[in-house]
Amino acid sequence: MSEIQTEFVMELKLSVAQPLAAVGNTQYGDRRIARVTGGTFEGPNLKGTVHDGGGDWILNRLDGVTQLDVRLTMETDDGHLIYMTYKGLRHGPKEVMERLAAGQPVDPSELYFRTAPLFETAADGPYAWMNKSIFVSTGDRKPEGPIYRVFRVL
Repeated sequence: MSEIQTEFVMELKLSVAQPLAAVGNTQYGDRRIARVTGGTFEGPNLKGTVHDGGGDWILNRLDGVTQLDVRLTMETDDGHLIYMTYKGLRHGPKEVMERLAAGQPVDPSELYFRTAPLFETAADGPYAWMNKSIFVSTGDRKPEGPIYRVFRVL
């Protein structure tokens, strides 16, 4: 069996508002819900913007891991809509996570930040290939929002 290979698809930059709701400490950890207010994406074969109105159902787990559950709508520069969902994990040493929470810059190499995006778009459109592949991404958390480098698994 061969090793997994990937190809770069896009860089996705999201703007995220402060959490709309703090459910609070549940049996799983601290649950918060934040609105995705927009963003941009660009890669070799697609480019566009992210619509306002997506969301991130964030769980700061009891083991120190942040678990992400995000849903958003993307619009390509040629007018096609793509529904994107992803789940992911972010964690690192306590001092790194404290700097991140305080809005200080953190080098992405200092933490683990990975997601598994899924895409849904018109089956007969130019981006239908996205419906038929598995994707992974690496993340970088900036104060204004996350940046993801998305790759298609070949």
